[in-house]
Amino acid sequence: MIRIDFCWLLGGYLSLFILFFLFLEFKKKPKLKHLDIDPRFIWQCSVCISTYIDTTDDLFSICPYCGCYNLKNDKIKNIDNKKS
Repeated sequence: MIRIDFCWLLGGYLSLFILFFLFLEFKKKPKLKHLDIDPRFIWQCSVCISTYIDTTDDLFSICPYCGCYNLKNDKIKNIDNKKS
């Protein structure tokens, strides 16, 4: 017969117990879903050239990085069409 000390048995049992719960913890975490963003909410800053999302759908947007006010390019075209 194979002789196993109590310490080795307890250590092996605790190791398997910890590995099992780590497996369950990582398994139940939700995976990232595909995110569809409406193109009208995507803004690009004219000063720092960063791209950000603003869902307020206003005429103006404030860049979260530099604080600059931005006007959406397609909204500029709509304003020009209304003037003429």
